[in-house]
Amino acid sequence: MHSYQNTSRDEKERRMKEDILEQLVDDYLQTKGYFTQHNLKFRPSPDHPDFVTNQDSNHSDIDVIGYNPCLRGAKRVMAVSCKSWQGGLRPRKKIRQIENGMTAGGRDAWRGFRELVVPKWSEAFRNAILEITGRQKFTYVTAVTRIHGDRRVWEKHAPFRQAMGNNPIQVLTFADILAELWPKLNTTVAASDVGRTLQLMKASGWKVDE
Repeated sequence: MHSYQNTSRDEKERRMKEDILEQLVDDYLQTKGYFTQHNLKFRPSPDHPDFVTNQDSNHSDIDVIGYNPCLRGAKRVMAVSCKSWQGGLRPRKKIRQIENGMTAGGRDAWRGFRELVVPKWSEAFRNAILEITGRQKFTYVTAVTRIHGDRRVWEKHAPFRQAMGNNPIQVLTFADILAELWPKLNTTVAASDVGRTLQLMKASGWKVDE
């Protein structure tokens, strides 16, 4: 459970929105047979030659880790970064912002993806996964509300793949998750508030009018 004390209003709202997407991702992974854990903290080692105290002392976290012992290869471990932007992800634009040192949402664009951009943070990310799962192979997942354009631009971007140790990268959208979860929803009480909400929506017979 997150504590929202002593945080700004914008930060509280951001964390609550992220939590909703995290819960949905968690339900999605569990229905696919994964054991899950939230908010795995990581940061560069203070012994790293490029460690800068005033920049690297605060932890980042991996929003959701999924581990499925029945699967092999990179699919056994899913490391998910949740981005609940209302406008969704525009791969070409976001990569351009990152590569050109531009800002997005009032901060440097790269900061939202430091594990994909900064080598010492990439190493810390991979080490955190290895420590908790014992695996060097994993799939890095960017979970977003929606995607604008070709998701392969993001998934195949060579610097990102290299940062993740040449492990696969996947974009997972809200619609992707719903497409898999919706048919599986039944009357058994779901594990999360989000899952129960979806059950009620399905039970109501509600559909989007196109």
